[in-house]
Amino acid sequence: MNLKKQHEHTYSRRNFLTKAGLLTSLPFIAPLDDFAEDLAQAKRKSLRVLTCNIRVDLEEDATKGLAWKDRRVACLHVIGGRKADVIGFQEVLKNQFLDLKKSMSGYVGIGFDGPEMDEHQTGYHGIAKNPIFFSKKRFELLAAGGYWLSETPLKAGSISWGSARARNASWVRLYDKYTQKEFRLINLHLDHVSNEAKIKQIQMVLEESAQYQSDFPQILTGDFNAAAQSAVIKPVFQAGWKDTFVEVHGNTDPGNSTHGFKGEAYEKKDIGKKIDFIFTKGTNEAINSHVIRDAYKNIYPSDHYFLEAEINL
Repeated sequence: MNLKKQHEHTYSRRNFLTKAGLLTSLPFIAPLDDFAEDLAQAKRKSLRVLTCNIRVDLEEDATKGLAWKDRRVACLHVIGGRKADVIGFQEVLKNQFLDLKKSMSGYVGIGFDGPEMDEHQTGYHGIAKNPIFFSKKRFELLAAGGYWLSETPLKAGSISWGSARARNASWVRLYDKYTQKEFRLINLHLDHVSNEAKIKQIQMVLEESAQYQSDFPQILTGDFNAAAQSAVIKPVFQAGWKDTFVEVHGNTDPGNSTHGFKGEAYEKKDIGKKIDFIFTKGTNEAINSHVIRDAYKNIYPSDHYFLEAEINL
């Protein structure tokens, strides 16, 4: 385990966390200030949480004018306008991670580095990571780590259960200087092809998170590649997690959270479902939640809409 800083309170990590290789490298904060230092410093007592699948930087998108370089500014503009306290990102390659850190100087970015990234310097290679960004002024990092969603969670880039790609989860445990409370955020991206893989992958995350006391505040963000009614999400509810959107809006249908870079012009929008979620567990309450359908200068930041939730610990 590679702990960055430990709070005065001690606690047990338990057996799974030892197996899961709770590793992370020291965060790097770029000196640029495209994002003001006080992004999340309104000192509200609630937490503003985003989950953002930013779409990997692919050559096939570049031919359509949808490469990361074509939408990077739109992505940063939409995210920056939300003034979030903590953000779970999915589908992040190294060049995208460096861009995010460079522009988001008010945040610590963590959960990307690893030996598999040293081996694969360019291209997708079946691996994209799920880093977490959090306000460096509001939070103290107590612990952080990650594990691969496979039968060998310590093995970088490992694949099980017919998963089309290697999938991983990142987590941070933070001390909130404003509320003087601790909480934990897990960020993931489940497989997009194999239903068996999705079910097994979410089972891993639910098992790992169940080690914490039932009242300990936890937040789960990510792209689940499954709708709320599916066999993938059902165990999440059974394990005591709450969908922040449902908490605020009831069973109102939020519509699709993917749109193929087309927004309201997406031809499948009427049959699409929300597959991106912000769940909570423990002593917390969602007071606001919505799908962010914003574009910037007619450019959508991703083929996914981002989600936002405001949560009271």
